[in-house]
Amino acid sequence: MVIVTGKKVILRTFTVNDAQQVTQLVARNKYHWSQFEPLHHDHFYTYDTQYRKIVESLNLMRANREYVFGIFDQETTQLIGQVSLFSMKRLPYASGLIGYSIDEKFVGRGIASEALSLAIQFAFQTAKLHRLEAYVSPNNIGSIRVLEKNGFVREGLLRQLLFINGTWQDHYLYALLVDDYNAMNEE
Repeated sequence: MVIVTGKKVILRTFTVNDAQQVTQLVARNKYHWSQFEPLHHDHFYTYDTQYRKIVESLNLMRANREYVFGIFDQETTQLIGQVSLFSMKRLPYASGLIGYSIDEKFVGRGIASEALSLAIQFAFQTAKLHRLEAYVSPNNIGSIRVLEKNGFVREGLLRQLLFINGTWQDHYLYALLVDDYNAMNEE
């Protein structure tokens, strides 16, 4: 288990004991999150599917290929989102993708920014990545702000990258390099 502690939130990798809370989180945010990601089939929002996803993630974590963190409120320990480092590649790339989702009830409180900051710290200091990438819909202004606040730079537009709810949608490619991260933290 990996734990990273911040001021408002704690990031903790999921265990199979979290499957019920994860199921409730994804079901509760089914339509909110589907604004910018595909709406899944009904079975995705079940305990069995979330349990299997956690088991798969734990196997990938052991191989140092993926880390899926629950975002837990510091005061209540309630699960309020998730942030993932995934598609991690080793040298010559030393890179990975990062993504995050916050419970609709907690949007706008700085939680995504702090959770992303903690995940970036883990990615560069512990997982020893060189480059992080994030894809974001041009319409997702809040997420763009979160990325830019954390030092990510827009590198381009990926045309028709994801098939979301019946249409191919463009996404910006954002990236953050370890050198940029280190320079920001020296200031």
